Amino acid sequence: MQSLLQGETSLQIAGPVGVLEALISLPAAERVSQPLVVVCHPHPLGGGTMNNKVVATLVRHYRDLGLPVLRFNFRGVGHSQGVHDHGRGELDDLRAVIETGLQQWPVGHMILAGFSFGSFVAASVAASDQRCQHLLLVAPPVQNYPFEHLALPAPTWVVQGDADELVSVDDVRRWVKATPSVTRYEELSGCGHFFHGRLQDLSARLHAPMQAWLTALQS
Repeated sequence: MQSLLQGETSLQIAGPVGVLEALISLPAAERVSQPLVVVCHPHPLGGGTMNNKVVATLVRHYRDLGLPVLRFNFRGVGHSQGVHDHGRGELDDLRAVIETGLQQWPVGHMILAGFSFGSFVAASVAASDQRCQHLLLVAPPVQNYPFEHLALPAPTWVVQGDADELVSVDDVRRWVKATPSVTRYEELSGCGHFFHGRLQDLSARLHAPMQAWLTALQS
């Protein structure tokens, strides 16, 4: 079941193996120069969907900055057709969503964001799509996926809790230190993987720097 936020409308997207369900929020037409944001959800086999609370927090964060935001369910999740493909076909799902999103909001550039498994999908596509101007990775599972082999765009921002029970914070720190394209790293003290009770902190850590980045982009 979809959980719509204020200003969101439902969208059906033609994916590589069938229809993908999505939600899109578009700002006023006068802000047409702003980049499109696409947010990717956590692992489907762990119950991840576009209704995940971290995903919803990111959607609100970008929406409140006046950006068009699109979130969607990967194949086999919710009403999206197909079956889970262990991070392979999901890359093609995201690519299809991007193309549809840029038809809805034809600016030619975008921001990609992802939480957990979704951060790997977002990073993988961003590494091969020059239209991605900014990448946000929340709790990236660097010990499970080959992030180190991705040529990520700059700026890439990372947010990580230091009490994450699923992602090794030490591995994330090492990867961040070895990755020049990561230009901002925010670590939340005492915060677990699912950001229980810390969603406002997540949004607050991002708001001012993202606003400054957008201002510089438009200047």
